[in-house]
Amino acid sequence: MLFERTPVKRLLPVMLGALISLAASTAAQADATLDKIEQRHVLVVGVLLSGGPFGGIDPATQKPRGLNVELAQELGRQLGAEVQLVPVLPANRAQFLQQGKVDLLIANMEWTTERGEILGFVPTPFYRVGGTAAVLKDSKITRWEDLKGQPVCTSQGSSYIKPLTELGVELKAFKSSSESLLALRGDNCVAAVHDATLINPLVADNTEWQGYRAISPELNPAPSVIWTRRGESDTQAKLDPIVKELHRSGWLIEAQTRNHITPASPALVELQKQFQANGA
Repeated sequence: MLFERTPVKRLLPVMLGALISLAASTAAQADATLDKIEQRHVLVVGVLLSGGPFGGIDPATQKPRGLNVELAQELGRQLGAEVQLVPVLPANRAQFLQQGKVDLLIANMEWTTERGEILGFVPTPFYRVGGTAAVLKDSKITRWEDLKGQPVCTSQGSSYIKPLTELGVELKAFKSSSESLLALRGDNCVAAVHDATLINPLVADNTEWQGYRAISPELNPAPSVIWTRRGESDTQAKLDPIVKELHRSGWLIEAQTRNHITPASPALVELQKQFQANGA
């Protein structure tokens, strides 16, 4: 079936092999980004702060928080650089990176073949996530196929646009997930499709979303990677062992727990075991 889950143990070797192969093919030349980071002692990272456990604004402190934010700060610490966070949107995040407005992207942008052809990336993924749809509890929609011909909201530049289009939905793409979810609550669509790590906690814990539920299985599960510009082999080579060590040490699993990310990613457990066995 199109949306059948692939067992994690079978997926990871294929996923890692494809990522490493593609990264190597696009990393043929040295880059200046790493030199710039070391010279100015500042790492500029594009992050998505539209809400959810991966990136948002803490209402108490008005400061950015989330797993992606913590990962950016940890990379800066290990590079000996101050971290400057730049808020991006799904519609402009790739352009911010290509135009040099940020050094890296850690912005809820999962790896796809198409993205891997226009951008560079750190070979080792730091997470794996798929999409789900928020629908009204009394909706007759129970399967992805039920969305065919229906108005569905998502974000511009989302990795779920292609599979949703293949399903034959009437797609409505917004600049941010917040706008998409607002459109759902305004009855402008029958479902809003975003990362499961955003939707699941929302419908489970938020009183304002008690009238909604999520559908499963996850749509288009894919690895989350740190994005660079094409050809930035030095930056990729510097960051890849850091990501591997964050897996080996359990830092990423602990960050997942700190940020109350559900469902927990089984890929993190498998990657930790892999790098502990390899001594990474």
